[in-house]
Amino acid sequence: MSDDDHDHPEPDREEFHHDPVEHASVSAGMSVADLVGEYGKAGIGAADLSEAIDVTGEMFASDETTVFLGLAGAMVPAGMRQIVADLIRDGYVDALVTTGANLTHDSIEAIGGKHHHGTAEHDELSEREFDERLRDEEVDRIYNVYLPQEHFALFENHLREEVFDEIGEDVVSIADFTRELGRANAAVNDREDIDEDAGIAAAAYANDVPVYVPAIQDSVLGLQAWLRSQVTGFSLDALKDMSPLNDLAYEAESTGAIVVGGGVPKNYVLQTMLVTPDAYDYAVQLTMDPPQTGGLSGATLDEARSWGKLKKDARNVSVYADATITLPLVVAGALDEAE
Repeated sequence: MSDDDHDHPEPDREEFHHDPVEHASVSAGMSVADLVGEYGKAGIGAADLSEAIDVTGEMFASDETTVFLGLAGAMVPAGMRQIVADLIRDGYVDALVTTGANLTHDSIEAIGGKHHHGTAEHDELSEREFDERLRDEEVDRIYNVYLPQEHFALFENHLREEVFDEIGEDVVSIADFTRELGRANAAVNDREDIDEDAGIAAAAYANDVPVYVPAIQDSVLGLQAWLRSQVTGFSLDALKDMSPLNDLAYEAESTGAIVVGGGVPKNYVLQTMLVTPDAYDYAVQLTMDPPQTGGLSGATLDEARSWGKLKKDARNVSVYADATITLPLVVAGALDEAE
């Protein structure tokens, strides 16, 4: 057999001849920018996270891009409150869509309440026994975060005295209601000299950023609004939110979506493009929900492209990991790129 028989022509490849995967390197004293740069060398989830930082940074750097933030899950109890409030204050978010639960917990901290880490003392108990004990002690658990129930009573009193009385007998949009909540949170936070920041709703109020809560009934905030509607003329008109939200998308020169978690906030952000002639130019999704169930929460952003919610050439990426881990990294990296 001749040597020629062992020679094989190189295949005609369009890819895989450049940009090899490198090996991330970490060291003491690295900055966040250095660390996320190392993510960009690697593959799988690290590569997705690096791309999410790049896309978000491009959104933040563009003065023409209107950014819609969808915030689901227990992000406020988990400690992500300040990140979101700072993004709003610094002008990186033009509209927030979130849950009534996040605003409930945001308000509790604004008026002096705190969420707490647990202790290891429950290790000798089963999970059920531990939660039964928490019930007796009047403490609510959100995975590994704990909130004494008296904070809900203080929150309900705050709504009655600082929010509902100001609105009176009117029927208002949910965005008008959350704006009034932000005003009240800021006022009490300042008046009572609360150590904790006034938070998300207060930042949105101060910076004229609308806060939409399309499933507000599914929260303590919504329950209190319903109770108020039973004894006064006050009520919420959810359809009043649709025009200003859709107008914001319609009039935008460029649009970007940052979706943290799934559920109603995710769909509410994405569906704005169903009634506009355009679609999102950018989209970043941080979720733990898998796409193969066919549910909205885990649906890929590429799937959203088939609905016309994203442009065909939109820059988009989904990162499948705990958002309490990925959100701080994405925001820190994106701010470095934008600024």
